[in-house]
Amino acid sequence: MEAAMADDPLRAQHGGWIYDVFLSFRGEDTRKNFTDHLYYALIDAGLNVFRDDPELQQGEDITSELERAIQGSKVAVIVFSQNYADSRWCLEELVKIMECRRTLRQLVLPIFYDVDPSTVRKQTGGFEEAFLRHEQRFFTDIDRVLRWRMALSEAANLSGWDLRNIADGHEAKFVRLIVEKISRELNSTYLFIALYPVGIESRVKVVASHLDIGSNGVRFVGILGMGGMGKTTIAKALYNQLYHNFEAKCFLANIKDISKQPSGQIRLQEQLLSSLTKSTKIKLENVDRGIVVLQERLRRKKVLLILDDVDEIGQLNAIARSREWFGSGSRIVLTTRDQHLLNQLEVDGICSVDEMDDTEALELFSWHAFRNSYPSETFHELSKRVVNYSGGLPLALEVLGSFLFGRSRAEWEDTLNKLKTIPDDQIQRKLRISFDGLNDHTYKDIFLDVSCFFIGVDKNYVEQVLDGCGFFPKIGISVLLQRCLLTIGDKNKLMMHDLLRDMGREIVREKFPKEPERHSRLVLHEEVISVLSRHKGTYAIEGLSLKLPRFSKEKLSSKAFNEMQNLRLLQLNFVTLTGDFKHISQEIRWLCWHGFPLKFLPKDFHMEKLVAVDLRHSQIRFFWKESKFLKNLKFLNLSHSHYLTYTPDFSKLPNLETLKLKDCKSLVELHPTIGELKRLILINLKDCKCLKSLPKGFSMLKSLETLFLSGCSKLSTLPEDLGEMVSLITLTADDTAIQRIPSTIVKLKNLKYLSLCGCKGPPSKSFPSAFWSWILPTKYPNSILLPSSLQGLNALRTLRLNNCNLSNNTIPKDIGSLISLRELDLRDNSFHSLPSSISGLMKLETLMLDHCTELQCIPDLPPHLNALYASNCISLERAPYLSNVKRMVTLSVSNCPKLMDIPGLEMLLDTIRVIHMEGCSNISNSFKENILLGWTVSGFGGVCVPGKEIPDWFAYKDEGHSVFFDLPQFTDCNLEGFIVCIVYSSCFDNAVSSDLSSLSVINYTKGVITTNKPLTNDVVMSTEDHLWQGHLSNKTFKMESSDEVEIIVDFGAEITVKKIGISLVFDKYVERKMLEFGSTSNDDVAIVNNRDGDVIENEGGVGSKRGCDHDDDEGPSDSYQLPKRLKYENNSDEDQREKERL
Repeated sequence: MEAAMADDPLRAQHGGWIYDVFLSFRGEDTRKNFTDHLYYALIDAGLNVFRDDPELQQGEDITSELERAIQGSKVAVIVFSQNYADSRWCLEELVKIMECRRTLRQLVLPIFYDVDPSTVRKQTGGFEEAFLRHEQRFFTDIDRVLRWRMALSEAANLSGWDLRNIADGHEAKFVRLIVEKISRELNSTYLFIALYPVGIESRVKVVASHLDIGSNGVRFVGILGMGGMGKTTIAKALYNQLYHNFEAKCFLANIKDISKQPSGQIRLQEQLLSSLTKSTKIKLENVDRGIVVLQERLRRKKVLLILDDVDEIGQLNAIARSREWFGSGSRIVLTTRDQHLLNQLEVDGICSVDEMDDTEALELFSWHAFRNSYPSETFHELSKRVVNYSGGLPLALEVLGSFLFGRSRAEWEDTLNKLKTIPDDQIQRKLRISFDGLNDHTYKDIFLDVSCFFIGVDKNYVEQVLDGCGFFPKIGISVLLQRCLLTIGDKNKLMMHDLLRDMGREIVREKFPKEPERHSRLVLHEEVISVLSRHKGTYAIEGLSLKLPRFSKEKLSSKAFNEMQNLRLLQLNFVTLTGDFKHISQEIRWLCWHGFPLKFLPKDFHMEKLVAVDLRHSQIRFFWKESKFLKNLKFLNLSHSHYLTYTPDFSKLPNLETLKLKDCKSLVELHPTIGELKRLILINLKDCKCLKSLPKGFSMLKSLETLFLSGCSKLSTLPEDLGEMVSLITLTADDTAIQRIPSTIVKLKNLKYLSLCGCKGPPSKSFPSAFWSWILPTKYPNSILLPSSLQGLNALRTLRLNNCNLSNNTIPKDIGSLISLRELDLRDNSFHSLPSSISGLMKLETLMLDHCTELQCIPDLPPHLNALYASNCISLERAPYLSNVKRMVTLSVSNCPKLMDIPGLEMLLDTIRVIHMEGCSNISNSFKENILLGWTVSGFGGVCVPGKEIPDWFAYKDEGHSVFFDLPQFTDCNLEGFIVCIVYSSCFDNAVSSDLSSLSVINYTKGVITTNKPLTNDVVMSTEDHLWQGHLSNKTFKMESSDEVEIIVDFGAEITVKKIGISLVFDKYVERKMLEFGSTSNDDVAIVNNRDGDVIENEGGVGSKRGCDHDDDEGPSDSYQLPKRLKYENNSDEDQREKERL
């Protein structure tokens, strides 16, 4: 054995062994499935694995190199499959492996994949047929065939694994067992990660970045997420990646479960000490002694410690109480569902594990359901439905994928239908751990209420309702957020993973699944109808939600509520209820009744405990006939009640905080007592078109923060003492008849958002009072009258004066005094120039000047400006010098035909993302060429300029919307991405395209199609030819040397792509024959003609235009493997959220 090792210099220099594992397999049988999974599982476990030709050095004899690889491997794994004996190569490998087993005592582990061990041992069946062929072919060298037979028999007699008899035939478990076996045999500290570690690598990188490996000091980092999100898997992969950097290392699994066992904390301490000190004889008397020993043994060691599934700070006190326990450079990583625990520990970083995106989710599900990275064509749509149901939760994808493997379409359909009402039990058990861990019944009640009634609802609103129920929601919701049972979405809305929602509703049903009248909360339509129609209500019911179609004619009796005397949450959208309202519980705190059918609230309706009333789209004329004192009411929404004429007497609602009357078209006036509401925070009167004025005393609303008046087309004045509303933060009055703004507005020290779009000002013959300092030019008699000075509005961040007929003299000269202003909207106005003081707006980020048709020049811009919109400024001749505006990201000057140049733009080409210059017919060719050559920003955006030809430096060109080419060979550089240029036109002129742009790369070599959308936005269409140039990253496309690709660009039905060109971008210069050099802003970047196809990094848009309506709201790319025939699939970020403005 020693002689054999000495004879092999490669083995000798690596201490005897080159590889941990040598994989022998028949490629046609298992390369793309089982062997691939086993190979990557071994790699993820940190083992050095030899698999076929990837390890071979070019130019050397393959046979001799294989022999050396076999000799240099500690373990040989032989995957016997049905066609293994067909391969002479495999049989020669096997002979060498068995020789090394005899001479080098190499460990040989046979695996029988879909083949009987006796078939291999006796060479019967397919193996017999293969050997008959071998004997015919090698009839002159029959000894060779005999050696093959003997090697097969010898290997098949060894102790091995038969897939059919181990792990119930589940490949995932099978692979895990093999990896664990090999790791034990090699005395390895590596951990098995997952059979299909999809998306793990990127998440491990995020955690590793928080650990800051290499720095001194001790760092604690938490991995946080709901159950089933893959926290433990990420932690294992992190451990395998980092453990070799540490003097001592330990992965403590299932801490929560172990610590709850008798002497569990002592057991954890002993396990930790055994792992870190390599001693198996550690016995501790008690926890306190264990703490002392841990401190003594670890304080001078650099330790990697992974603490998996921690849920109480007491568990950490026994094993990792403080940083002082560990030596410099130590890293402690915790996985948990509880953010508060991490806050208590004062960790150095928290990594929240997000759901998988659709691409990752579909791949992970496909591996489990099809043993492939993509679904079969027959099951593609069904697979997408499962992925959608799973919500990106890895646990659900794995469980459902494994369950559906090998089942028929009918069984898939049945399973999906079942999941709509009965969640999968295995998934629910995992998720429920967090719910069961809540140690307060009010926390559980809050979770169940949210899961049944309040998903997608404003957090503050829900807190008001639940506070009225006595649930202490501020701390309760905080706990649920920290336990990853709730999240906060856009606009402060409470959100919950769909599977957690299903779990909550199943918890409500589980004790009495066939008796809905005994459920505490009723949500399922069929169950609610059953209870109400049969008058089966009981005291058990605390909440009920029934949402019927808007024009439903179904009627129910109020008597059905007679026994529901504990009912506190009631939703009856578009339900017609007959009978007396006295039957409805006196305990109701939340009444949501969209489409309320009566003209007023009945006097026998018990409302004393109501906290929130939502009667949107009701038939109500007035709130009540006889006023009632509702001291608990905080929220009242009568929006879209088109017949509402009068508001209630607000003196009877002393604690009202939110009043929403949006789109009450018949509302003439507000009750004068509104000024008495000392706690009112928000009023929404948007689109109350008959409202002519605000009542006297309105300015007495000292607590009011938000006032929406937009669309009140008959409202002509604001209160003269507007400045008395000292808490006002947001004021919108778009499209009103307001003629002037009271000068007292400058007293609003907290005002952050002011929008007056579409306010045209007084008639031509009206003049303001001399009391006010106003400017009224004769040429523009319909300009809105602004105060002559804006000094005092120091908190104002957004000012919107779109379409106000502003002239040079009606814009306050001291607009530069708005020291906090970030967005200024002056679109559709009539000024020739802007005050020079605008350059003093040091925080201004967005300036909008579109459609200012008389604007001739733009003054110097503030240095921090991000976006300038000045399209359709047809008189604009001079643009500002931009070289000092270092943060500019978007420049839009489309259809400015007099504009010849934008000085200083060339200095921004390494940062600016979007340039729109469509219709700028006066710009020079040299200016365009400099822009196109110098612009290098990758991702969403691009440059649009007039032009008819693809520039010369693009190496791959073609007519039409696609180009096909072979990438050149390159080995000493990396392909960073590619630049695409198209010539396009449209049959429309000067209109923004509504279609979504996309780019697809078909990689024929890899059999992959990748589509990315959108490439850019707001493309201005023209009948004249234009160029669009974009720069796409290769990080996701992963195009490689010699790939055969086709790149296709689609700008939608409204735009015709006439020509296309591609240039490749490498990370460094390569051979001149591969490149065409162009002057770029980065000397390290060469522009190459090459074909590269991969997904764009969609980094989000910065150039989208803003609308005028700021009302309050209530209530990526896809890449996949292809089968033999290419299939094309799009992917987009077309998630459109339906917004209801109240």
